[in-house]
Amino acid sequence: MKFNLLTVAASLVAVSLATPLFAQTSGATIYKAKCQMCHLADGSGNKGMKVPAFTTGASEARLIAATKNGVSTGPVKMPAYAGKLTDADINDVVAYIKTLTK
Repeated sequence: MKFNLLTVAASLVAVSLATPLFAQTSGATIYKAKCQMCHLADGSGNKGMKVPAFTTGASEARLIAATKNGVSTGPVKMPAYAGKLTDADINDVVAYIKTLTK
């Protein structure tokens, strides 16, 4: 009985420690890691790189498509993040971007 209780306790500790590894990353965190270098912290766009600002008129669908498929127009090419980020991560990033345009 002692062995079983110890095994269960150890398993619960292991699961609780592993759970944060699988937790979804926030849109703000992903934006800071992958987008901010070109789009800047406030979404105003890096003028030196000719990256446009996010505007209030950009629809969520348009931002999702651009994030998934990349953007190949203009002097700087934005990479596609389909397969690199989950759909949920992309939706979270777009939701964060929408907070920048308010």
